[in-house]
Amino acid sequence: MLKSMTGFGRATFENEDREISVEIKSVNHRYLDLNIKTPRLYAYLEDMIKKTVQNVIVRGKVDIFVNIKEKEGSDVIISPNFAVVEGYLNAAKAISDRFHIENNSLSIVDILRLPDAVALDREEADAEVISAQVLEVLKNALHEYDAMRQTEGRRLCEDILHRGELIGSYVDFVEKRSPESVEEYRARIAQRMTEILDDVDVAQQKILSEAALFADKVSVTEEIVRLRSHLKQLHAMVSGDAAVGRKLDFLVQELNRESNTIGSKANDYDIAKTVVDLKAEIEKIREQIQNLE
Repeated sequence: MLKSMTGFGRATFENEDREISVEIKSVNHRYLDLNIKTPRLYAYLEDMIKKTVQNVIVRGKVDIFVNIKEKEGSDVIISPNFAVVEGYLNAAKAISDRFHIENNSLSIVDILRLPDAVALDREEADAEVISAQVLEVLKNALHEYDAMRQTEGRRLCEDILHRGELIGSYVDFVEKRSPESVEEYRARIAQRMTEILDDVDVAQQKILSEAALFADKVSVTEEIVRLRSHLKQLHAMVSGDAAVGRKLDFLVQELNRESNTIGSKANDYDIAKTVVDLKAEIEKIREQIQNLE
């Protein structure tokens, strides 16, 4: 069964060194749009997270939040970036000299607040451990996230299949009603022509000719065949496991096209009314598949 593009998942991990949490949430999107947010110190994790997520998610706007909180005593190395600090001090002096602003020396606290004035780092071995821990938490969050998408996807697919059955019943009605509308038209023409023409044989010939032209004009046999073929494809796609959201979008366009053609051909109130109901169901399907992967 197909999956929804809307989902949420969260997982956590904790040991004596740190606490890790990963949160995933997504909404529908035409393509896969990943937005990964990690603490600045752990930016190296983004590539690993991206590759892991791409193996699970095909499309959608996905936000992933990774939070890592080191506990007291963890080996975090904080080093001053002297070149950057010197640059800040030189810039402050140049501004003071140029605009005659009193130069009050920057305090240590002011310097520590400046971007890139200090560098945070950790040992390479520790980075490998953290990568493994985050990967495990990420997989757990993805498992919860995927379970929610499957549940929502199942509900959407059941609704789409139900509406496909309704469309099929409308197609059955149009197929049955179409010949009846031709016969009713023939009867109306016969009555009018009999009233106008005295020669019954001539009237019958014109009636048959007029009815034949009308039947050819309003025939919807090809459209009905294509509609039924599209409905079979719809059922097969929705019942499968592959991500076919974009294909379904195209298929719904074709369903709508055939319905419009039937509506334009039909010269019958009952068929026209049924086509309106049919198109309403197609529109509801179109809205539902916008959320399918």
